[in-house]
Amino acid sequence: MLIDLFIPCFVDQIYPDTAFNMIKVLERLGCAVNYNPNQTCCGQPAFNAGFWDQCKEVGEKFIRDFSNDRYIVAPSASCVGMVKNYYPELFHNTALHNEYKQIQKNMYEFSDFVVNVLNVTDVGAKLDGVATYHDACSALRECKIKTEPRTLLSKVKGLQLKEMEDVEVCCGFGGTFSVKFESIAVGMAEQKIKHAEATQAEYIISTDLSCLMHLDGYMKKQNKTMKAMHIADVLASGW
Repeated sequence: MLIDLFIPCFVDQIYPDTAFNMIKVLERLGCAVNYNPNQTCCGQPAFNAGFWDQCKEVGEKFIRDFSNDRYIVAPSASCVGMVKNYYPELFHNTALHNEYKQIQKNMYEFSDFVVNVLNVTDVGAKLDGVATYHDACSALRECKIKTEPRTLLSKVKGLQLKEMEDVEVCCGFGGTFSVKFESIAVGMAEQKIKHAEATQAEYIISTDLSCLMHLDGYMKKQNKTMKAMHIADVLASGW
């Protein structure tokens, strides 16, 4: 199966190893991957900030960059949620109506794709330790992803998964929310990490590096030892 990769802009710039680990897992599962180097952004930051005209320009480029009928897999549920749920606000009944509908149908978050398209639950990963999982708001509420990452993590040899209290509560990132309302965002991160630490977890894992970046920043500031890991990095471990 030939699939297209969408690597979000902040993953490309800050966490490229996660993108390569996603490729590593997908290739292990028999996928051939295609990366269009012209890709940039899905337009989510501009959309959330209210700059819909600028977002539409970026979105038009995104649609043209993926103008085929292949699956599109991304290591970010927030970007997938943007395309699936908010492109209709921009492109419904426009000249790109059919094109956006096709991309909307083909777009998948990484763990969702592995479990529900490839029908794989065990990739042969190994990681010793205790972990807790954080439900990213976009994954849970926009993409309805709940069981898929937990199913994959439950099959990782050596990894004990423990649920934290208030697991579905936001971590406080929320894009520019964490910049505009820093004290609230920090307080939410503090609460999330307290709940994670109560499980005695060594790792906090999620589908979204935006959440993990926020939580990791808080943990480093507080000299915490728990490690933030994207699910692709976990699934690429031990082989």
